[in-house]
Amino acid sequence: MYRTIKGVIFDMDNTLLRSNIDFELMKKETYAFLSSRGILTTDIKLQEHTTSTIIEKALLTNRMSEDVIKEMWKIAVKHEIIGMQEAKLEPGVVELLESMKGKYHLVVVTNNSMKAAEAALQDNSIMEYFDHLIGREMMASLKPSPDGFLQVLNVYNDTLSTEWISVGDAWIDGKASTEAGITFLSYNGDIVKMNQMGVFPDAQIKDIRELLQFI
Repeated sequence: MYRTIKGVIFDMDNTLLRSNIDFELMKKETYAFLSSRGILTTDIKLQEHTTSTIIEKALLTNRMSEDVIKEMWKIAVKHEIIGMQEAKLEPGVVELLESMKGKYHLVVVTNNSMKAAEAALQDNSIMEYFDHLIGREMMASLKPSPDGFLQVLNVYNDTLSTEWISVGDAWIDGKASTEAGITFLSYNGDIVKMNQMGVFPDAQIKDIRELLQFI
């Protein structure tokens, strides 16, 4: 990059950690629950959605009681807890973070719950590298909304969006990043899917340590 980079925003699942969360099953169960309660119709094209966009769509109906919302989130939490058990680091993560420590602002923005995210990062002994962790309870809207990224820019209000880079594996990471004006690197992402969803990464990397080439 031909500019000064001051901070990096990381996705967590399948970027820092190789999780075993069954996102497809989580999405299907969440949708089945919401459609059974009459919150969502049964004709939604699931292949065009993630769990977070399904939930966002449901919340926008304003037809959900607090009890229904709690039941909905229990589905996601169940899958997160199961999927994050014994989750291992992606190759090269510790080496990368060690080389960046003290030189850049390092932040994690994840759609996971704070509890699941903190536990996974602590279990893998990398929590100490990060200045901030933003989980779903802290966001008004989940990725692909840029809300979590905009919160980071608000915390570090002496920096510009162009002084940040984000890295993630999914189109929702790229959508959130670019809408916040932050350069996005795809880490082993499905580029065809990203392009279909209107996301065009600034670069693609296969090894997380390749991030260093862009800062």
